[in-house]
Amino acid sequence: MNTLLTILTATTGAAGEQPQGMNFSFIIMIVAMIAVFYFFTIRPQQKRQKELAEFRNELKQGDKIVTIGGIHGVVQSVNDNTIIVAIAEGVNVSFEKSAIIKDTTDMPQQQ
Repeated sequence: MNTLLTILTATTGAAGEQPQGMNFSFIIMIVAMIAVFYFFTIRPQQKRQKELAEFRNELKQGDKIVTIGGIHGVVQSVNDNTIIVAIAEGVNVSFEKSAIIKDTTDMPQQQ
């Protein structure tokens, strides 16, 4: 915020002077700040969302997964929007695909 005030003060001049309009360097700085914001926050988030959507669409029977609630299980069947997950011997639970967060098939088993 201090930097923005300094920039605004520098572009408007001293107290007794007439404002001279937008300075070209001020416009470049604003564009650069928007670009940095886009490339460091918005773009990576969109990439993560796209990868998660692809992961959820590629789920198949036998995959070991973790839900957003922390429940570990094995995929028994996959429908359009739901997945049947075995969480214990003879216990199957139905989840929305959006509730699946991670694939643990390739992770080592903890004792």
